[in-house]
Amino acid sequence: MNMKKFSFGFGNGTMEMELPAERIIHEIEGRPATALTDVPAAVQAALRNPIGAPPLVEVVKPGETVAIIVSDITRAWIKASQFLPTLLDELNAAGVADKDIFIVISLGAHRPHTEEEDIQVCGASVCHRVRIYQHNARDKENLTYVGTTSRGVTAWINKRVMDADRVILTGGIVYHLMAGFGAGRKAVMPGISGYETIQGNHRFCLHPQVGKGINPNCMSGRTNGNEMHEDQMEITALVDPDFLLNVVFTPEGAFAGIFAGHWQFAWEAGCRKVEEIFGIPITAQADLVVASAGGYPKDINLYQGTKTLDNAYMATKPGGVAICFLECRDILEPAEFSNWFKYPDPLAFENALRGAFTVPGFVAFKCLSIAKDISMIIVTKPENAEFVRKTGMIPATSAAEALQIAREKIGRDDFTITVMAHAANTVPLLK
Repeated sequence: MNMKKFSFGFGNGTMEMELPAERIIHEIEGRPATALTDVPAAVQAALRNPIGAPPLVEVVKPGETVAIIVSDITRAWIKASQFLPTLLDELNAAGVADKDIFIVISLGAHRPHTEEEDIQVCGASVCHRVRIYQHNARDKENLTYVGTTSRGVTAWINKRVMDADRVILTGGIVYHLMAGFGAGRKAVMPGISGYETIQGNHRFCLHPQVGKGINPNCMSGRTNGNEMHEDQMEITALVDPDFLLNVVFTPEGAFAGIFAGHWQFAWEAGCRKVEEIFGIPITAQADLVVASAGGYPKDINLYQGTKTLDNAYMATKPGGVAICFLECRDILEPAEFSNWFKYPDPLAFENALRGAFTVPGFVAFKCLSIAKDISMIIVTKPENAEFVRKTGMIPATSAAEALQIAREKIGRDDFTITVMAHAANTVPLLK
């Protein structure tokens, strides 16, 4: 039998595995993308040649107040400090002074920034030019009711933003395991929404019927029929932002595209770019998927590793087996994820999540749900075995051990294989 050797990232090193070449139906890798060499020039060009909207200088008028929504420290990879100065300069060119511009950090239900984190996200020069405020989802006195969605979610939005003459959304577009894609409307919901609104929207990720777990419509790459996404779009339409600036990255983390213009149409164009780079069509799901996050820091803990688990799961046949290489040197971090694995059964877990929804809680529940549908084998550090078992998944300490468990689970020799060496970044799209 012709064997093919693969190398999978594992922490700061690699693990090797040999697989029968004739059984491999897909080797999934992200497509190469050209990095922008002059980011400020690309930002300026996008602001002056927007999608579905007039140029920014024609949207704003001298003397108007402008609110810019910026992602928080958990999205530092967006590198807002590299595009915000150009955005401010363009507003200045339109006659809007720095004193009339302010930034609101779209924290959703996250904690507020420290001053150092504001500088890390926005850049020191921007922090010195304009005022920066922290959104507080639980501060009802500083929220404004803007309407109720067709699904019954009451939309409470940051009052300071709603009182501004113009609102500009910013963000970075990636695949999102619940809303289909990130950025765009997510700057509003959950970014600057009230806690009640966030809870109402996020519960759409769970099945309408209690006991059935996750809503299958809420998944990476899906927007059509995705109740969470569609509700977010309704909430954002109630806010009616005036402009959007979103960015897309290469697999290596460099800027690949700048998308500016109408809050919906420019974002949708950016989503198509994400699909072009990271969405990989497959013709069939496999009996066995072998995947890696790509090593540290993408496998620093299981919470980060869930991107890999979810993408590998999408490539696996129902009832099949997946092997994921995840070192997880800090497997219990963050606590708001790992502490959810304390319930005696999936129904108790689900009911707790319905009562007080959090994104880390949902991600934990997704792990448990994946482990019910397929045999998920995690190759990890030996000391992580106990916690891995709590998640319903199967621990292994070597490639050989994992492959032996997989063969026993599949129970036959003619199984098909898909290999995903950088599964944290690649989303398999079944055609």
